[in-house]
Amino acid sequence: MTDDAPDVLGPGWTARTLPLRPDGGSPDPVATLVHRTGSPSRRALLYVHGFVDYFFHTQFADALAAHGYDVYALDLRDYGRSIRDGRPPNHVTDLGAFAEEIDAAIRIIRADHDEVVLLGHSMGGLVTSLWADARRGEGLIDALVLNSPWLELRGSRFERTVFTRVLDVVGKVAPNLVVGKIGPFYGRALHQGTGGEWAYDLAWKPIEGFPARAGLARTIRRGHARVAAGLAVDVPVLLLASDASGPDDAWHDALLTTDSVLDVADMKRLAPKLGPDVRFVEIPGGAHDLALSPAPARDTYVAEVLAFLDARLP
Repeated sequence: MTDDAPDVLGPGWTARTLPLRPDGGSPDPVATLVHRTGSPSRRALLYVHGFVDYFFHTQFADALAAHGYDVYALDLRDYGRSIRDGRPPNHVTDLGAFAEEIDAAIRIIRADHDEVVLLGHSMGGLVTSLWADARRGEGLIDALVLNSPWLELRGSRFERTVFTRVLDVVGKVAPNLVVGKIGPFYGRALHQGTGGEWAYDLAWKPIEGFPARAGLARTIRRGHARVAAGLAVDVPVLLLASDASGPDDAWHDALLTTDSVLDVADMKRLAPKLGPDVRFVEIPGGAHDLALSPAPARDTYVAEVLAFLDARLP
């Protein structure tokens, strides 16, 4: 584990490299723990990003810090700051592997904080839900917040059934086979360089995305099956999503005021499957990443998160 160093987000931010167990790739994997420095607080929040993503959400972090939270974020192995030459970016064949860096981050944070909130966006919402279920009874976190979690495949019945069964075989024997790629439309709507509001590193979050490989698709679908079978997360859960879904395969005027990546109906349907204490909240006019929605939707998102935490944490 390295010491904290200045982060790419600039003054007030540090990053720490977390070495991980060798996985057969070269070089060995690492994760990165990012921290918004400032006045110590008894409460902390750990943010986990989605697919083709990394942490750059300083506005969201500032709002949480103003409310008394010490903010941390993980760039998972082979994502964002943790990408290394020689390793395929944004690729894993077992979602359970991410437990190593979440465990390490939580240990670091717990050493200095009485309460810890875990927040996952999109793929990170699936990863953190499965992690929280696997760690139930251990008292490692006090609440789970999910920002548009990827709980089901958005696609046709054929893709959810027959194609999923094919992927389960292909993903095991040919995990590096490219089976898809995200559409560029949502990314174009977000990034400043193509008319959006947000500045972020296109080497780490490219508009055209990274290839989706069979091994990743297989483990994602297996994670979806676990959610559908029912989890038992034992802390309060807040699941937030837009109030509508939009097309994910074309440019349209509502790219940033609907979820144009996932299906909101799937999230609403599956929310009760996460555990016994789940609150579902729709954010009118929200984007897929609610923190990057146009105002006032992003302000509503922050207000809902803080109101939930104020109500549920002692």
